[in-house]
Formats: sequence, C-alpha cells, structure tokens
Amino acid sequence: MSGQAITSPEPALAVRLSPGAPGVEVPEALIAALGDWARQVMESASAPLRDSLSRTEDELASARQSHQQSESERDALNSQLAQITEQRDQALSKLAEREAAIERLTVELRHARDIASDALVGKAKDQLAIAGKDSQLADLRKQLERQVATSAAESDARLAAEMELVGATTARDNFAAEIAALRAQLDAGRVSAGTA
Repeated sequence: MSGQAITSPEPALAVRLSPGAPGVEVPEALIAALGDWARQVMESASAPLRDSLSRTEDELASARQSHQQSESERDALNSQLAQITEQRDQALSKLAEREAAIERLTVELRHARDIASDALVGKAKDQLAIAGKDSQLADLRKQLERQVATSAAESDARLAAEMELVGATTARDNFAAEIAALRAQLDAGRVSAGTA
C-alpha cells in the first residue's frame, strides 16, 4: 500500500449540496491538502506495519542463518558419529581376532601339555618295566611327580608369556625337546640297566 500513489481528484470537481443547488467548486489547494493529509495518514498507519515487517524479515533471516548453522553442526556430528562407529567396528573386529587367536593358542597349549604328560607317563612306565626294583620304583615315582609338578608350573608360566610373545608353537617345540631329552635319559637308563 505504501508504494501506491494517491491520485488527486479532478481540479474542477463540483460538489452539489442538494438536488437543484448550484455547483460549488472545491479549490485545488484544498484537494491537494486533502491528498497530502490522506498520504500522511496512510504513511503513519503503515509505518508500524513496515517496521514490523522489517523486524520480521530480520528475525526470519536470523532464524534462517541459525537453521543453516544447526544443519552444519548436525552434519558435522553425523560425520563424527560415522567415524566413531567405524572405529568401534574396527576395534570389535580386532578384539574378535585376538579372542580367536587366544582360543587357538589355548587349545594348542593343552594339546602340547597332553603330549608332554603322555611322554612323561610313557617314560615312567618304561623305567618301571626296566628297573623292576621297589626302591627304584619309588625313586622313579618321586622323580615323575617332581617332573610333572615342575613341568606343570613351567607350562603355566610359559603359557602367560608365550600367549603374548611367541605362541604355542615355541611351547610345543620346547616340549618336544624335553621329550627327546627324557627319551635320551630313558635310553641311557636302559643301557645302564642292561649292563648292570
């Protein structure tokens, strides 16, 4: 409305007071003054609306900017969440791999212990069969018990260290070497028993 111009009435507008009355001409100065007055009334009436519209536009621009900033922050948070989720998934995958490796090493260590225990029992049986003496049997039993206890303690200590550093393969190799040494000792015992 504020952009529309008010056109002045015709300069020679005649106003009739009653039918049949002679025409009265309204002076142009009065018409111009009325037009100015009407414009002023319109401007003063529309000024608060213009101010309100301007404030509303400013608030809308501020809200638009705040919305854009919120969207940027939301996108940044979504990106950060995606990165954290990916890192969590990678960590879970590594954890699963480590748990599988620990389980595999535990099984291999149990197997190596069983082999060593069987070898010790076999050695004890061989020595008992060769010796045949009660005192030697008692000595061999004590020795076997000490070796089993020592071997079990060493195996437990090795398990903790080798799970992190070397793995069950080294433990298995150590047990194989120990078995070979025990067999050599057994063979030496057989030779000495055969010569006695």
